[in-house]
Amino acid sequence: MSIIILAIAEQRNGEIKKTSFETIRKSREIADELGGTLKALVIGNAINDAAKALGKYGAEQVITVNSDKLAHYSTTGYTKVVSEIVQKENAGFVFLSATALGKDLAPCVAARVDGAVAADCTELKVENDDIIATRPVYAGKALVDVKVEAPVKIFTLRPNVFPAGEPSGDEANVEEASVDISDDDLKAKVTEMTETSKGKLDVTEADIIVSGGRGLKSPDNFYLVEELADILGAAVGASRAVVDAGWRPHDEQVGQTGKTVSPALYIAMGISGAVQHLAGMSSSKYIVAINKDKDAPIFQVADYGIVGDALEIAPVLKEEFKKVLGK
Repeated sequence: MSIIILAIAEQRNGEIKKTSFETIRKSREIADELGGTLKALVIGNAINDAAKALGKYGAEQVITVNSDKLAHYSTTGYTKVVSEIVQKENAGFVFLSATALGKDLAPCVAARVDGAVAADCTELKVENDDIIATRPVYAGKALVDVKVEAPVKIFTLRPNVFPAGEPSGDEANVEEASVDISDDDLKAKVTEMTETSKGKLDVTEADIIVSGGRGLKSPDNFYLVEELADILGAAVGASRAVVDAGWRPHDEQVGQTGKTVSPALYIAMGISGAVQHLAGMSSSKYIVAINKDKDAPIFQVADYGIVGDALEIAPVLKEEFKKVLGK
């Protein structure tokens, strides 16, 4: 029997998210090693055209489920769709990005299809026609290799860890599937949306993140983070302390109770490095920490550390980056 691998691709407002291209590309590699067939699934409304792009990242076939009821994410609605497609396609492996949506959806689907989840994977390798996943435990202080024993094996992949690479080849053939979604399937409905972060980079997808913490002393000083982020083309992040204090919106929070990120460069300004924050950013490729406390925990994971007041150092950094980048 042929091995069927199903990769779930996220869309937002009809556009495929960058993390989904990463998921498709890694799923393609796994499918090749297993000798299986890769199919992608996109859920939304009028997303057939956007879904074709997944072929350029390795999807042999793209299945779409379109409904105006599914235009916005619904835990129960999306769970029903994914579960039915998994069973219809007889998929043995399912891959999702470990975004907020993926973290919510994966366990719900597992409960429906007799599956189990390896969450927030940072490495996948094929051994004896099965997958060994590496994932962080104990707030990122250790890594563990796990093997999923359930009939349906579900993996969520940490964003920015598995490169999407450049698009190549042809667009995929899109097959629209029908799943009956009634109002009873939607336990909660989106009635109104207000975009508070329109035009901002999402920290989970950014290659560079500049984050600020309590060391900035006041929300009025966060402009230093924003200016540096603007120069570097980076996303703005924040520690839990400043989000809880109302300084910054929750969608910027980096950490165990916020978003897990893996950028190429993470600059932490005035962040001491509480365990929950380190759990969300310690897998960054390069970490630069600025803190006036030389014993701050953030320096234990930093590649480069600057001991000093972030309010004094940030303007100097900004000017130096402007010179280097010619801005």
